[in-house]
Amino acid sequence: MKRNKYEIDMCSGSIMDKLISFSLPLMLSSILQLMFNAVDIIVIGRFTDSQALAAVGSTTALINTFTNLFIGISVGANVLAARYFASGREKEMSDMVHTAVALAVISGVVMAFIGQGASRAALELMDTPENVIGLSVTYMRIYFLGMPFFMVYNYGASILRAVGDTKRPLLFLMAAGLANVALDLLLVIVIPLGVAGVAVGTVASQFISCILVVWCLHRTEGSYQLCFSKLTVRWVYLKRIFQVGIPAGIQSTVINFSNALLQSSVNSFGSTAMAGYTAANNILGFLYVAVNAVTQACMSFTSQNYSVGKQKRMDRVLADCVVLSAGVSLILGVGAYVFGAQVLRIYTSEADVIRCGLDILSITTVPYFLCGIMDLIPGALRGMGHSAVPMILSVIGTVGLRILWIFAFFPHHRSLSFLFISYPASWIVTILMQAVCLYFVRKKTIRQLQAV
Repeated sequence: MKRNKYEIDMCSGSIMDKLISFSLPLMLSSILQLMFNAVDIIVIGRFTDSQALAAVGSTTALINTFTNLFIGISVGANVLAARYFASGREKEMSDMVHTAVALAVISGVVMAFIGQGASRAALELMDTPENVIGLSVTYMRIYFLGMPFFMVYNYGASILRAVGDTKRPLLFLMAAGLANVALDLLLVIVIPLGVAGVAVGTVASQFISCILVVWCLHRTEGSYQLCFSKLTVRWVYLKRIFQVGIPAGIQSTVINFSNALLQSSVNSFGSTAMAGYTAANNILGFLYVAVNAVTQACMSFTSQNYSVGKQKRMDRVLADCVVLSAGVSLILGVGAYVFGAQVLRIYTSEADVIRCGLDILSITTVPYFLCGIMDLIPGALRGMGHSAVPMILSVIGTVGLRILWIFAFFPHHRSLSFLFISYPASWIVTILMQAVCLYFVRKKTIRQLQAV
């Protein structure tokens, strides 16, 4: 199979260097995206007030809860695309690509309508304070207008990742992010629109990234070329995408629901704690996208090697990913712990907000490598086509323990530090359960491959 310069041969040759070649651009893409998103928070925090900062931050978990089901479904598109690409099934690859992009458009429009109608009610359920909720509703309603662009970009990028192309999405995000920064500065400092300004900047940047990824897919000469006349939902491929993607989406949605509950607990401390959580959570976001890049690599590499029956290579992929994920997260986590106060000062100059942020970072940053390992195992399992059981275990281990913590223990020990102990505790419990699941799935996969 002739490959272009952006694609990676995941089924032969050395593994670690290819994992790094795949993960690094994806990691940089996600970090750049967060940096550009952080500009929203920094500009709001520096040029408005803590209420506006709290308003933007209080929507994060809620937005993720609304969107992550559909974003999770793109995991199904990634797994199928990797499988069809590695095994040379060009017609199936093409049909799946057009189904996935059509699904992205439909889901984006649905999410835009949901965001307009449900924002205020959802924020009220989260006990968002009265002095913040009006600004939060404004931000969410504008943000959700960009959902069609957001969905198309994410599904298109998942297809490119499936063939090993993580470099062009990096360039697309750089262009979109620079536009976002420029618009933030214009619409908050020059034209003082506050939270509405940063929301408009975000929607505009999503539009740019969407156009670029669609242009890339349309111009490619490979089996994943996008032809607008072929855009339709083919039910056989939609079903296959859903089989892998819906459990991943449900897992992500439910975990973010638990984060929304945790946000409600933070809200009970007032707008200062909310602002501290907003800044600290943004820092944790950098750690998450770094380990998630390795998880995406693990899933794509596993899926391609599964399609050609290379069990030993799949084992080596997971082992190398554990080393890579733990190394990256330990470096970033220790750095965030040691320099937490200095980094938080980028977001705000208010001492009480910085103190609240440090309370959260002191508990969550150093053990963050556990979160990376917790996500890697389901990534490998999804690459082998098993998505439902990892979803159930993640919900039980992560969400179940956090809900128990919030309602059973937190009311008796009300502090931010105690609240966030639920993070590393839930990571450990989930890792243990996922490891047992991997053991049995691996045995089953070996028997299936030997029978072929």
